[in-house]
Amino acid sequence: MKKKMLWIVAAALLAVGCNGDGKKAGELLARAEASYAEGDYNTSKLRIDSIRTLYPKAFEVRKAAVGLMQRVELDEQQKTLAYLDSMMARKQASLDSIRGEFVLEKDTAYQETGNYFYPTQVVEKNIGRSFLRAQVNERGEMSLTSIYCGGSIHHTSVKVSVDGDTYAQTPMSTDSYESTDLGRAVEKADYKLGADGGVVAFITAHQDQKSLRLEFVGDRHFKTLMQPSDVKAIVAVSKLARILSAMEEIRQQQKDAQLKIRFVQRKMQEREQE
Repeated sequence: MKKKMLWIVAAALLAVGCNGDGKKAGELLARAEASYAEGDYNTSKLRIDSIRTLYPKAFEVRKAAVGLMQRVELDEQQKTLAYLDSMMARKQASLDSIRGEFVLEKDTAYQETGNYFYPTQVVEKNIGRSFLRAQVNERGEMSLTSIYCGGSIHHTSVKVSVDGDTYAQTPMSTDSYESTDLGRAVEKADYKLGADGGVVAFITAHQDQKSLRLEFVGDRHFKTLMQPSDVKAIVAVSKLARILSAMEEIRQQQKDAQLKIRFVQRKMQEREQE
């Protein structure tokens, strides 16, 4: 392929003959080709762009430059894809090392994406308990659910504090609901990570504190100490969420790179058929 490109460059130089602009454009194309051969794609693209800007009438050279630009873009995307594949393999190894610590709840009959929970926070182990539960779906989207069992307080927010002075509080939940379980009133409110008022980060930063307090905020307030198992669960789910969300981002970048590769390859085929 490189020999073919050198031949194209030589042919372009021959075609422009003694034309001043054409000769300069050809020399610039040769330098762009040299940069490409050295793996300096940015310099190669800058020189190709200069040909387009400075020598609009050097048609043969510009045509050859288009072919070189396509090869540069193809190589860039292939290297990007190789890098993303290696990153995905490392993230997959990290996921495999901790995934067994969690419970995946997924009903394949109606759920495309399941949710991971820490074992101590699955529903059947926490009936009638007021606490803060963490979950993350398979795409890495984490959320907290505040669950209050007792007399109705119509809570829509929670506050986590240390010694009463340092705290983080969620905004008012946009997804709160009330129900009954075995005749007992149950209130739940969801808070997505990023719209949680920094509560997840606060708990993670203060995970070694033994006096983390949880306050349900509604028409009335209810305060309780967070159990160490709940703190551990939230910290662990947060770690899992970072891995899963990173994998989701890499997966999207892989798709983008593959699309760009197919696009460039199609353009190269069209050019060869002209």
